[in-house]
Amino acid sequence: MMVLLSGFLPNPKLETSVLSISTRVSNELGAGRPRAARLAIYVSLMMVTTEGLLAGVLMIFCRRAWAYLYSTEEEIVNYVGDILVLIATSHLIDGIQSVLSGIARGCGWQKIGAVINLGAYYLLGIPVAVFLAFVCHFGGKGLWTGIIVALFAQALLLAILTGCTDWEKEAKKATDRVHSAAGSLS
Repeated sequence: MMVLLSGFLPNPKLETSVLSISTRVSNELGAGRPRAARLAIYVSLMMVTTEGLLAGVLMIFCRRAWAYLYSTEEEIVNYVGDILVLIATSHLIDGIQSVLSGIARGCGWQKIGAVINLGAYYLLGIPVAVFLAFVCHFGGKGLWTGIIVALFAQALLLAILTGCTDWEKEAKKATDRVHSAAGSLS
């Protein structure tokens, strides 16, 4: 949604280009630098994992204090504390899948990414969430667990796709597209 909305800003090309790893990966591949694309991937994954772990640790260790910001009722404080553990988990996995989704966009795999996204959420995450929340009576915890399952499935499938990628071949395809587009403009 943010990429879509950034297209309405005064300089949409600039705004959309700085929103994700996809720009860096696609630029490096288009320039014929698969090692640089791989390095950008590793750095991005390390940064998002570090941030996710730090934010998660903060959420988990401060969960009772944060819960008291909303209520002094012990039942609510305990429930918010439990949910924050799930939110911390989803935050970490969501960051990783966001980077992996950006890599897919940068490689021009939008269709594959869309199929993975739809499958992870609508075929796996939502059914798991409904089952856990309403059949197993886990309530909001079940809904969050369904989101985590979807995020994990999406991240796993995108990680497999990224890990099995021949980056030399992707760089060749990208430079061929650049030269093909440049030739059609002449």
